[in-house]
Amino acid sequence: MKHLIDPTDLSVQEISEIIALAEDIIANREKYSEVCRGKKLATLFYEPSTRTRLSFTSAMMELGGNVIGFADAKSSSVSKGETVQDTVRVINCFADIIAMRHKVEGAPLAATEVSRTPIINAGDGSHSHPTQTMTDLLTIKRELGTLNNLTIGLVGDLKYGRTVHSLIKAMTRYENTKFVLIAPPELALPDYIKHDVCDRYGIEYRESNDIESVIGDVDILYMTRVQQERFTDLDEYERVKDCFVLDAEKMRGAKERMAVLHPLPRVNEIAIDVDSDPRAAYFRQVENGKFVRMALILKLLEWQKDPSRQFDHGGKDLGCKCSNPLCISNLEPVRRRFETTDGTTRCVYCEWKAE
Repeated sequence: MKHLIDPTDLSVQEISEIIALAEDIIANREKYSEVCRGKKLATLFYEPSTRTRLSFTSAMMELGGNVIGFADAKSSSVSKGETVQDTVRVINCFADIIAMRHKVEGAPLAATEVSRTPIINAGDGSHSHPTQTMTDLLTIKRELGTLNNLTIGLVGDLKYGRTVHSLIKAMTRYENTKFVLIAPPELALPDYIKHDVCDRYGIEYRESNDIESVIGDVDILYMTRVQQERFTDLDEYERVKDCFVLDAEKMRGAKERMAVLHPLPRVNEIAIDVDSDPRAAYFRQVENGKFVRMALILKLLEWQKDPSRQFDHGGKDLGCKCSNPLCISNLEPVRRRFETTDGTTRCVYCEWKAE
C-alpha cells in the first residue's frame, strides 16, 4: 500500500510524475472528467478547514467520483470516544481512498497501520502538510519553470507552520536550494528542522529580522501569518509585527521574476495592494491545489495495484516515550515507533525527541 503522510514519502521521480499529470489535467480537463466514476473519497476532517477540504472534494468530483466523510469531529463517532484506527477500519468498508486532517500529530501515520485503502495526510497538527507542499511545488514549477537553483524566503510563523516544515523537507531533494528564514525569535524555525534537515542535507540557509533587506535575493517569498497568540510579551509583538507584512512598497525591491506564495488564509500579512501585482501567485496557488490533488488521487489509486510500491512505516518500539504531549502515541493506544539518527532518538509519528 502506498500512502502520503510526509513529502519524503514520495521520491523525486514520483513527485515529477504527479506534477506532470497535474499539468496534463490542466491542459485536458475533459479527458479526466469520468476516470474516477464509481470511486469514493472519504474526507475525515477532525479540525476545521475550508480550502483543503473543498479542494479535495472538488478534485474528486471533477474526476467523476463521489465524496463522503465529515467536516467536524463532533459530528462523528469520535465524540463517543472512537479511536483514529477504529474510525479508519470502519471507513475502509465504504471508501476507496481517505484524506485525513487531524489536530493530533501523527494521527494519519497511525491510520496507515490498519488501513486497506490509501491514506492522504491533509495536515496533522503543526507537523506536516504534504498536499499543500505538492501544491507549492506545482505552483513554483508553473510560475518559474523549475524546482532547481532557487532561493526561497520563508516569512512569519516558522516554528509552528506545518506548511513551512513540509516545503523545506521537499526542497532538500532539488539542486542548489537555499532558504532565507524571516521570522521573529519567538517563531524561529525549530532546531530539528535546521539541523536534522537543512544541515544534514547541506542546504544553505540564513536568518533575517525583516523582509525588505532580503526580498531582492529571493525567487520565492513564502508568506505565513505572524500569530499574536504565540507571544508572551505583547509589546514585543507590536514592535515586530510590521516587519513581517508584505506591501507594494516592499515589492519594489523584489526581482522582476519572482512569486509570492501563501498557504492561506491571510489576515494582514499581505496588504491588498499586492494582489494586483503579477508576482502575487497565492490565488493561482489555490487552484493549483485542486489539480495536484486530482493527480495525487489518481496516482495513489494506480499505485495501490503495484506491489513494488511499498510504504515504510518506519521505526520500532525502543521502550521510550515521545516528549510531545500532542503526539498520537501519547493520546491513543498505538504502537510506539522511534528511530535513532546521528545519536538522537526521535518519534516517527511527530519527530519530537524521545524522553
